[in-house]
Amino acid sequence: MAEDTAAGHEPPVRYGVIGTGMMGCEHLQNLAHVPGAVVTAVADPHPTSREWARRVAPHAAEFSDHRDLLASGLVDAVVVASPNMTHAAVLDDVLAAGVHVLAEKPLCTTVEDCRRIVDAAAAHPGVVWMGLEYRYLPPVARLVAEVRAGTAGRVRMVAIREHRFPFLRKVGNWNRFSRNTGGTLVEKCCHFFDLMRLVVGADPVRVLASGAQDVNHLDERYDGETPDILDNAYVIVEFADGTRGMLDLCMFAEAGRNEQELCVVGDAGKLEALVPESVVRIGRRVDGIGRHHDVAVTDERVAFTGLHHGASYLEHLDFLHAVRTGTPAAVTVTDGLWSVATGVAAHRSIDEGRPVTLAEVLGTTPA
Repeated sequence: MAEDTAAGHEPPVRYGVIGTGMMGCEHLQNLAHVPGAVVTAVADPHPTSREWARRVAPHAAEFSDHRDLLASGLVDAVVVASPNMTHAAVLDDVLAAGVHVLAEKPLCTTVEDCRRIVDAAAAHPGVVWMGLEYRYLPPVARLVAEVRAGTAGRVRMVAIREHRFPFLRKVGNWNRFSRNTGGTLVEKCCHFFDLMRLVVGADPVRVLASGAQDVNHLDERYDGETPDILDNAYVIVEFADGTRGMLDLCMFAEAGRNEQELCVVGDAGKLEALVPESVVRIGRRVDGIGRHHDVAVTDERVAFTGLHHGASYLEHLDFLHAVRTGTPAAVTVTDGLWSVATGVAAHRSIDEGRPVTLAEVLGTTPA
């Protein structure tokens, strides 16, 4: 493990990873490349998952129960990457232990649990970081920078398209059922609702959605039960400042060039970010009809691309900096709450065939 020379040869920060399935191992692989980080412990109740972790972090202590990891004294910070439906209970224990934490998305599967975690995090002495790594995708970060610089003028519309492959298999097939994931628009799309709110700079107030399970997993059975996770949806999100967002999700559309396309339109221009093509397209109205220029975007800091084109690595750099310096989290559990609440509102809109306000989902406006 490389030393953190930028930090003046400080001792490495000791990490534990709770949940070592696909996403937990993704974090392990990223941490193996982060200067100043060392994985000292992992926890997962499944022996196969612990074996996967052993291949990446062979010297880490292994626990079947995350509470034993927290009590071991071996870690300064933890990554929570356990299945969605366990996040609330695991985070209760992590926050009580007082260690720094990066919590994978979604924060929790219900708004009620999210609100409880937000309240607990407010009294926590360490860094509590929400793992919404799509903010760190280099073309997305460049698009946000262009928005902040005023290139598009006043933002009026944000459109996000994700056309991708179906959900992968997870340990025990837990992700085949909405009761475990929070539903597709929470599990997967919290990323995009977070990006909309980040770009717009205002909170969502109303959601109108249409979606269904039309293609994927219909021929699968688990204990006689058919999966119930949506595989396509359109979601319109209205924001407090009058801006509108739109999500176009299709999870049987892997035969395309870009998995994600983000489009921001303001009164002065149009910006697009294309992933994984890693291009930002910039068009200004003053330059005339059809005129734009493309910028290929990279980030030279990325030492490991992983499953998210370097975004998780860059996220870990910022999290580690916050841990070392005591600075607040750049992505908070309140951000996580809003992203989950928007997804919950979208599911309710589909189920009940009506627009749903964030006020009715949240009960009260979060701090």
